[in-house]
Amino acid sequence: MSNSYFDDYASTYDQDLSKALDVSGEDKNYFARGRMVWLAKWIATNGFGARSVMDFGCGTGSATPFIKECLNPQEILGVDVSSDSLNIARETFGADDTSFSLIQEPPSGHFDIAFCNGVFHHIEIPERQGALDYVYKSLRPGGIFALFENNPWNPATLYVMSRCQFDRDAVTLPPPETRHRMQDAGFQILTTRYLFIFPALLKVFRPFEQPLSALPFGTQYVVVGKKP
Repeated sequence: MSNSYFDDYASTYDQDLSKALDVSGEDKNYFARGRMVWLAKWIATNGFGARSVMDFGCGTGSATPFIKECLNPQEILGVDVSSDSLNIARETFGADDTSFSLIQEPPSGHFDIAFCNGVFHHIEIPERQGALDYVYKSLRPGGIFALFENNPWNPATLYVMSRCQFDRDAVTLPPPETRHRMQDAGFQILTTRYLFIFPALLKVFRPFEQPLSALPFGTQYVVVGKKP
């Protein structure tokens, strides 16, 4: 998508997303925090550090509080193509340890962790490999990339996306495509997991989500890769 595409939605992004997610019974913060909780547990279990974190496609920066809460990094950089979204992010979350910038030249390759959520289904197909290359170059050797995407194999996901103004023209990525693209970019694939299986109405079953995370039931999935 062009810079102006998400500039058009910058001021209404949160409202549009909240409207789309109403059917799940949860707000966007439930999912944003859930992703970071999952990532923090995975990092701790597998012995990786998170001193520096890059949020690729950060939008208005709404993941920032959850990055700080769950990963406790010394440095956060959010990057995006939308100037208007970045202005909102700076005003809301900018701090000595947190900065936001346009996606231009890749930052120096020193980041321990890069992650993105729901970004690649908005990137034009011919440009996806270039975006992965940007992330790869931003990481230090041994750095980790966690790519969270909407699961097109889940009918509930497709329904929510159909309700979302800025998702209507999106082209989803099945998990095998994401893995193959990450491998082509040079990443060693470490795991694929499926998240957010049960809506609020069935939250009594959420303790079973972790044991079921290897099965393609979740409304989102995450592919974790390592830069050798």
